[in-house]
Amino acid sequence: MALNARLDHRNPLVFDTHELGRRPGALQRLSREIEAPADLGIQGVIGVPQGAPVKLELRLESVMDGVLVTGTARAQAEGECVRCLEPVELELEADFQEMFSYPDADDRGRVKAEPADDAEEDEDRLFLEDGLFDLEPVLRDAVVLALPMQPVCQDDCPGLCSECGVRLADDPDHHHDAVDIRWAALQGLAGSPEDGEKDEMSGDAPRSARAAEKQEK
Repeated sequence: MALNARLDHRNPLVFDTHELGRRPGALQRLSREIEAPADLGIQGVIGVPQGAPVKLELRLESVMDGVLVTGTARAQAEGECVRCLEPVELELEADFQEMFSYPDADDRGRVKAEPADDAEEDEDRLFLEDGLFDLEPVLRDAVVLALPMQPVCQDDCPGLCSECGVRLADDPDHHHDAVDIRWAALQGLAGSPEDGEKDEMSGDAPRSARAAEKQEK
């Protein structure tokens, strides 16, 4: 990954490692509460609302190649049950670990150009910039991995009725009388008078009766 754009130390997700120094083995622990940035989570499914408090516990360790950051983020996530569409709230705890590398520098302290043959390897690397690092991309990845892809209000949520949409958890005995499609066509005929019955009801005798009368005459 290319070096970050100029980082702003006033950004709550930007951390300063100057106090840590570059002596391998040096440790620093940090606690910070921030407001959640926009779209922190799985968009359209579940996430931490923008502006909600996120508590960060970090452990910074100086190593030969940079600073190893290990931490935990805690917050409350909100979403919607994928079965019954009711609101869902859950306590989020996301663990993460990431290496922020020192940029390669020449004797004058200027950043060297990255070798072309290492382009693929460096694509996933994160770098320190003037002793600062931006935790936001690491936090976003950790939160997505910690959240359920299909949140439910309860493990055994029965969902919604496929015919009328009622929430089945609110009405466990809810059901619809099933009709065998093989007999559905006959439902309209059930209870309806036959042709002969119609004639009798209208006062007209059936054809067979009229024919018999003529023969007798």
